[in-house]
Amino acid sequence: MTSKQRAYLRGLANPLEPILHAGKGGVSPAMIKQAEDALTARELIKGKVLETAPAAARETGEEIAAAVGAEVVQVIGRTFVLYRANPEEPVIRLPK
Repeated sequence: MTSKQRAYLRGLANPLEPILHAGKGGVSPAMIKQAEDALTARELIKGKVLETAPAAARETGEEIAAAVGAEVVQVIGRTFVLYRANPEEPVIRLPK
């Protein structure tokens, strides 16, 4: 992913509300399933890591991204953004 594409996705993710919340239990199979479903429907999702979580936001985002085949677009503080294109019905068109 190029820096221009990453910047475009960051702009799209700005108004989104976090839909994934990692707490003291860390990343669970249910959270991975939720991320999988959300990425299929939306392609771009935001997640938040609570203070009680055992891992940092970057580690949590990368763990979920690796499990669902997505890319970490951005990590700011305790918030991370994931992107995965839907191969059947793409919603987001990335700039070249």
